[in-house]
Amino acid sequence: MNLYRVLVVGLGKRGLHHAAFFKANPRFELVGISSRDPARVQNALSKLGNVPSGNDARSLALKERPDVFCFCTPPNVRLDLIRLGIECGAKLIAFEKPIALASTELFAIRDLIHKAGVKAVVSHQHRYGVHYRKVQAIIGSGALGRVHTVYGTATGWMTHMLSHLIDYTCWFNGYAPAAWVMAQAAGRSKFSDTHPSPDYIAGFVQFSNSVRGLYECGAGAPDQPEVAKWWGKNRLGAQGTEGFAELLTNGGWRAITRSGGWQAGEGAMNYDFDMPPYIQEMADWLDDDSRVHPCNYEHACLGAEIMCALQRSAAEGGQIALPLERGADEQGMLKAKVPDRPVLMSSEQNRKEFGL
Repeated sequence: MNLYRVLVVGLGKRGLHHAAFFKANPRFELVGISSRDPARVQNALSKLGNVPSGNDARSLALKERPDVFCFCTPPNVRLDLIRLGIECGAKLIAFEKPIALASTELFAIRDLIHKAGVKAVVSHQHRYGVHYRKVQAIIGSGALGRVHTVYGTATGWMTHMLSHLIDYTCWFNGYAPAAWVMAQAAGRSKFSDTHPSPDYIAGFVQFSNSVRGLYECGAGAPDQPEVAKWWGKNRLGAQGTEGFAELLTNGGWRAITRSGGWQAGEGAMNYDFDMPPYIQEMADWLDDDSRVHPCNYEHACLGAEIMCALQRSAAEGGQIALPLERGADEQGMLKAKVPDRPVLMSSEQNRKEFGL
């Protein structure tokens, strides 16, 4: 049984999660951690023990030559670290969502990964929650009849949350590719955030199998009063000809089907439950090419292109056909077009979280 060497770059909250769970899995050896912030390196060492560390990710990566190159950085740092992962000889690159802030970068990353032939995984690990898996199982069983709609809403802003909403609803829809999108956006305050976003974006996706996707992210998205934790007020699900099934990230799941009537169960996002299988399935894929990781780059890339197209539609107006034929800086386009007037909130808690 192979032991895979792992280097983790970026030691904020998510980087520490990854490093700790890699270290806890017997299939991996944590051979290095890196951050540009010396205080974060020292904090990580106090939790992880004696691990090679440094502030220069490049030097550490080229010295250690890891099998898995993992980076957990803000979304403005992607392309150079993908290049470094390939240069240091990694067999698998794991990194945080979103893949990219613009389709120009998305396509450049895609071309690098395909040319290098390296495996890649994107951190959409909420799917391992029991309530996510239950809803997907109900949808996949055919209990909803013909599925005609998938949907996702989140009060958190776009660059934090939209890739999650799209990826899991694409999972519910068998990762059918999208044919076109149309969207609108409002509010400028979060363009200056570390996860730059319009304050609110909402749109439609027409999938190639005729299923319609509905998405809302940000200050105008509907509240989920059943959920106390603001970042957990995310609702995802599917409707069919014979029922519906949906989940709340921090509020369990519920469904109605023709044969089963009303059903409901518990579930909440919990990294202690979600991270172990996410990490283990990297080892499984490295062991066997046929055991493709469910959070694989190709799946995430479908969602990332939809996310870019929604922004492009909000900036340009009208429908945007997929796949995209050319790259663009969608965030720059949005900043130039979104009106400079306050976003209208769906709840007072959103007003507080958006600082407005």
